[in-house]
Amino acid sequence: DRYQLWPATPPDAQFIPFSANTRMSGLDFAGQQYRKGAVESVLKTYGLTADAAFDEAVNRIGRAGSTPLAITANGRLLGVIELKDIVKPGIRERFAALRQMGIRTVMVTGDNRVTAAAIAAEAGVDDFIAEATPQDKLDYIRKVQADGRLVAMCGDGTNDAPALAQADVGVAMQTGTQAAREAGNMVDLDSDPTKLIEIVEIGKQLLITRGALTTFSIANDISKYFAILPAIFVATYPQLEALNIMQLKTPESAILSAVIFNALIIVVLVPLALRGVQFRPIGAAALLRRNLLIYGLGGIIAPFIGIKAIDMLLGVFHIFS
Repeated sequence: DRYQLWPATPPDAQFIPFSANTRMSGLDFAGQQYRKGAVESVLKTYGLTADAAFDEAVNRIGRAGSTPLAITANGRLLGVIELKDIVKPGIRERFAALRQMGIRTVMVTGDNRVTAAAIAAEAGVDDFIAEATPQDKLDYIRKVQADGRLVAMCGDGTNDAPALAQADVGVAMQTGTQAAREAGNMVDLDSDPTKLIEIVEIGKQLLITRGALTTFSIANDISKYFAILPAIFVATYPQLEALNIMQLKTPESAILSAVIFNALIIVVLVPLALRGVQFRPIGAAALLRRNLLIYGLGGIIAPFIGIKAIDMLLGVFHIFS
């Protein structure tokens, strides 16, 4: 508006859409053919040889982490355009958090190797694959899955659609193409690729919470029955006296104490089930040790302490005296 300029399409203009195979797009207008695209594709398509100045400009753009696009008119090389991808603030730290979880991050891009290497170093990913076609992306995911690993992928382009559909978890961006949104398992309305970290954290929290509750319940039941069964049967089988380590007052008191303990432990576990176990980005082995220590050992100790305390309270009030 400031310069009184508005977009318009001349009636005799023909737009050439971008293709993942040609890696070019362009415009045919007034007898002229204009093309822009990946430098290697443009040079190969038109059989061009770039001079030293052009090569230096392309290398400089690539080393800066930008994408160079060659421009031609009627098959004649005009110059190069620099497109700069902005790495989101804090992305390096978030990838480091994924690494602590044991998750490997790989950037698969159609950019040239120099550009991909610069962006990968800036973002802090574990590895990168440059100049990748849609088939390359699909083949890579299949290869990783064949090794027995789960794959999650973020993408927004039509050329990402096959890989998004193949991945175990495909996250498409809301600002992406229709093909990408249809291929993914879910669509991120904020179009933020780092949302994959929240998805992983939520999924792991669900698994950890389920595992923690199961571990606690099994350990709790084993410990509980080991605590009360000797007290119940010691009168009939005196040889069980050695196992009656809790010295509960009477069989009736042991049973009532266990019932009360069960009711109380359910009340305690409900908030944990609703809120979930707090997830920390640590390795699987360390996470297993931590949960076994807290919920496994805790499930074993809690019944002994709880049932004995309730039995003592019942004795104080002379419930079974």
